[in-house]
Amino acid sequence: MPGKKKSPPTVLLQWQEKLNNRSLKIGIMGMGYVGLPLGLLFAEKGFSVVGIDPDERRIRVLKQGRSPIRHIKDERVRAVLKKGFFQATAEPAGLKGLDAVLICVPTPLTKQREPDLSYVESASQWVANNVGQGCLVILESTTYPGTTRDVVAPILKKADWKPGTDIFLAYSPEREDPNNANFSTASIPKLVGGTDATSCKLACALYEQIISKVIPVSTAEIAEAAKLLENIFRSVNIAMVNELKIVFDRMGIDIWEVVNAAKTKPFGFMPFYPGPGLGGHCIPIDPFYLTWKAREFDISTKFIELAGEVNTHMPYFVVSKLQDALGRSGKSLQGSRVVLLGLAYKRDVDDFRESPTLKLMEILERHQCRVEYHDPFILKFPGDYHFPNLKPRKSRPFTQRTFTAADAVLICTDHSNVDYRALSQWARLIVDTRNVLPPDGKKIFRA
Repeated sequence: MPGKKKSPPTVLLQWQEKLNNRSLKIGIMGMGYVGLPLGLLFAEKGFSVVGIDPDERRIRVLKQGRSPIRHIKDERVRAVLKKGFFQATAEPAGLKGLDAVLICVPTPLTKQREPDLSYVESASQWVANNVGQGCLVILESTTYPGTTRDVVAPILKKADWKPGTDIFLAYSPEREDPNNANFSTASIPKLVGGTDATSCKLACALYEQIISKVIPVSTAEIAEAAKLLENIFRSVNIAMVNELKIVFDRMGIDIWEVVNAAKTKPFGFMPFYPGPGLGGHCIPIDPFYLTWKAREFDISTKFIELAGEVNTHMPYFVVSKLQDALGRSGKSLQGSRVVLLGLAYKRDVDDFRESPTLKLMEILERHQCRVEYHDPFILKFPGDYHFPNLKPRKSRPFTQRTFTAADAVLICTDHSNVDYRALSQWARLIVDTRNVLPPDGKKIFRA
């Protein structure tokens, strides 16, 4: 419970001392794509880190010295475990005695496309019930402006913690891009916004231990809004190029060549590429957080919602192109055997959250297609909450038999370790949504 209040200078001095001698204890709530890399970085710098996740299977894997995420090597987990800098638990008691807690939990949408903050609320309650005085709490989950102050802070206050005095509260948006060879957690600049000046300074001091550049902003709301702007920017521009793909396709113009031509301009243009739809845990979801919040202020975000509609429609366009390609050989969707190449939402990751491949699978099965998939990174599909009609299944092996037996192969994800040359020789018909193979108008088509 709260005790004697300490002045901001005293808190900052004590905090800096703990950072300098590496006695600061850090908790990371959520051992997924965001939380695990952060936890490992702090542990590799010599800080004591507790990874907290209610998923007992994930905790068991970590305790065994294995990484539950494909692009994070087992060796990194084993090294920090061996040195005693990292431990994992599924119990809220793991939060006791910590100096800082980073909340890195999912913020999905409900079936009604409204924000689901249940994970944030649950994590905040765990924090409120278990941390001690002077603890710094940082929310990293993407959300609408005001969440840190209006959702997390009240939960802490209800437990008699007063943010800014006996506990500190900030927001710092995650900027992870899984498996990006050019940017890592440590090299991506970190935005930090506090609910008060001291909280911001403490959070900046913490992240400066592991991140190359930390950028403070005036409030938590600025940091929350900046994250949404980043992803809405991508969503809108991807929607634009997807819509142009449909227009140029009707005109007989290659959208990929158009984009490559336009990007030769050295200023005023940034290339975005079309695809079968949007996927992942950020871009298809985050814009709707702002759309929902804007209604509170009697504002309709028409531009953002239109982009969402365009991107949501893309799987239907892809299916129509597949239908046209099958029709050239006298076949229909009904009864055709289709192999979807790539279940992941992006290249070379093992994450199928919000993947457009799932929507394609649902549409094709609705048309009574026999649908299989191959993905070298996702060997088993266990089912998905948003697509309850999709049954669990296993990835088909990458063999000649798999593809010659199919009426069509639909390239959904352009994984780099796939032998596309062999695929082009084996498959009877290929519909490519990722510009992997040159179209020939006979066997290989674009969508």
